[in-house]
Amino acid sequence: MNDIFTAIFLGIVEGLTEFIPVSSTGHLILATELSGADPQEWAMFNVVIQLGAILAVVYQYWGTFWSAGMGVLKGEREGLMFARNILLGFLPSAVIGFTFYKNFEQMLGTPIIVPWALIVGGIAILVIERTANPHGEETVADLPLLKVLGVGFAQCLAMVPGVSRSGATIMGALAMGINRKTAAEFSFFLAVPTMIGASTLEIATKYESLMAGSTRVGWGEIAVGFVVSFIVALAVIRAFVAYVGRSGFAPFAWYRIVAGSAVLAYLTFG
Repeated sequence: MNDIFTAIFLGIVEGLTEFIPVSSTGHLILATELSGADPQEWAMFNVVIQLGAILAVVYQYWGTFWSAGMGVLKGEREGLMFARNILLGFLPSAVIGFTFYKNFEQMLGTPIIVPWALIVGGIAILVIERTANPHGEETVADLPLLKVLGVGFAQCLAMVPGVSRSGATIMGALAMGINRKTAAEFSFFLAVPTMIGASTLEIATKYESLMAGSTRVGWGEIAVGFVVSFIVALAVIRAFVAYVGRSGFAPFAWYRIVAGSAVLAYLTFG
């Protein structure tokens, strides 16, 4: 497949999967494999284009971020609590991700991990959907410290390809009694510092080879994937919150189980 078409294809996959609980990283690894591209050559691309999807969150919730920022500058409680909760929710993954970066990077080139994570994660979603008792109408700014840290540690599970960052954070939030809308929005907001940090670390470690043009996948492919992932993710964000408010997360769980089983069979016997 032509590199630009591969970039468009992977950008679509990223935009479709970043904010729903099916694992964007897992799907990108599998999509890279199925497209015939070299997973190692496209590993950095698959991390950096997630910034396009993150920009979609900033665009969609610009009013919320602006109000929180102004609230912090004015010393208002709601703005301060919003900022505190985002930063503290991000802290566990920042520490663990930076410490074990090399270990998790090696997993990105190991497709067989993904189907198992998809299947186990799908079962976990079904269990949590059945047993969780979300209640209250609290906003992200209202969340207590222990729940924020709990969601932050749940996000660390997503460092394993196929687990799903949004799935881990949303299900962790539901398990702690946070309502569906707030759980989804907190997951979106946590994605901003998390993916900016991950992309910055990836660019920093690969910067010299990128600037030297010694890699097949360069800035042009990254730019294309970035724009495509932004456009697709923006449409997904707008639909996702409304959908889960009506139907819950069980359809995503069954998708994970079916897709994971199919991919496992393909990788084993294909």
